[in-house]
Amino acid sequence: MSRISKLSPDQWDPELREMFAADSATQLELGTMRMFAHRPGIAKGIIALGAGIKGNWTLSARMMELVRLRVAYHNQCRSCLAIRYRDAVEEGVSEDLVCSLQAPPEASDLTDAEKIAIEYADRFATNHLSIDDDVLAQMRRHFSEPQLIELGSWIAFCVGFGRFGAVMDMVEELPEAYQQRGDEKITPWSGEPVIVR
Repeated sequence: MSRISKLSPDQWDPELREMFAADSATQLELGTMRMFAHRPGIAKGIIALGAGIKGNWTLSARMMELVRLRVAYHNQCRSCLAIRYRDAVEEGVSEDLVCSLQAPPEASDLTDAEKIAIEYADRFATNHLSIDDDVLAQMRRHFSEPQLIELGSWIAFCVGFGRFGAVMDMVEELPEAYQQRGDEKITPWSGEPVIVR
């Protein structure tokens, strides 16, 4: 059971409900926003931040989804692990590709840019102080400075809010494979994912 009560959209601030298009969303799509709805000003800011990052991507939805899933693995945010965003699926994020996240350096179906972005996400999520001038020099072979800001902002968003999601333990609506508890790490390929908007 989630650690903070979830407000149904009919209990939300009307402006927040409209911003999030909550009336047409599934329970899983509503996600932790049902908890953030306790503080509408914060919730609206989170929506604006996420839309500001995702709405202006120059990098592919495929790359950003792979990075998000890798961060979700480190965070052990089960709802993050269980979902796939439709735009990324449409850009080729198949479950076979998701399985490549098990060992990205050896994956033949990841581009060099995707591999370095995933390595960057790994470091960001597990040892951010290991990101030094050499790492950024490698990143610059594939990404412009504006893209480095875009990628870093997305990873920071995923690390922070994914950890919040993991702490809130909101798993009751997830497929069974993502609800398990215990010491074993859950992976993005642990079960059948749910595609959301």
